[in-house]
Amino acid sequence: MFDNELKKINDLQKEINSLRPLDDEEVNQLKEYYRIGLTYSSNALEGNSLTESETKVIIEDGLTIGGKSIKEHLEVLGHSEAFSFIHDIASGELLTEKDLLKIHSLVYGRVDKDQAGVYRDKRIFLSGSKYSFPKPDEVQQLMSEFFYRLSTLKKELHPVILAVQAHKEFVFIHPFVDGNGRVGRLLMNLLLIQAGHLITIIPPVLRSEYIASLEKAHTDDSDFIRFILRCHVEAQKEYLRLVK
Repeated sequence: MFDNELKKINDLQKEINSLRPLDDEEVNQLKEYYRIGLTYSSNALEGNSLTESETKVIIEDGLTIGGKSIKEHLEVLGHSEAFSFIHDIASGELLTEKDLLKIHSLVYGRVDKDQAGVYRDKRIFLSGSKYSFPKPDEVQQLMSEFFYRLSTLKKELHPVILAVQAHKEFVFIHPFVDGNGRVGRLLMNLLLIQAGHLITIIPPVLRSEYIASLEKAHTDDSDFIRFILRCHVEAQKEYLRLVK
């Protein structure tokens, strides 16, 4: 179904691989480039009003931005730490439940330490969606099934499709009280990194398309998969522009 998109991704990946390895300084510079980009975009998708340049100042210079809330600053710092963590564990074969809980604890710990890194014990509702989330007492079982399914799908799917499916299925479970979108995108990118692929950023300007395709994915996920594949192709092209 996605043969054309995957051929384009595979062709670009071959070109990317031909330019590897980069030297240590280049790798570190690119890592910080993606840290800023992903932290800014993922937070902006959730309503954080900090700009990309403001996000950079907070992370790199440790400064605060006048007129912006403490919570928005904390979201930047938490996401930045979680970004470091997914790189630290990227050499592992697959995500574990312990890893996932740690990612959430980093993303959300500064905002609400009591709810960070633990599955939710209350029902949640999402405005704008006609679909309900699983009840709290269903979450642990669903997450156990999620990890089992992840290990099975890894053997069957193209790594980029695997990352997209993991993002979708995780968000549909919505196992935490908050921070699910950010964690879902970090999870997707962890799986991409583990497979040798690039960080994929969803531009905030495409927020409406992202949300609409994810909502539709409850019954037909083809639009959502194509949307993320398109973002991944753009990430590959951007990387080639940077490196060349």
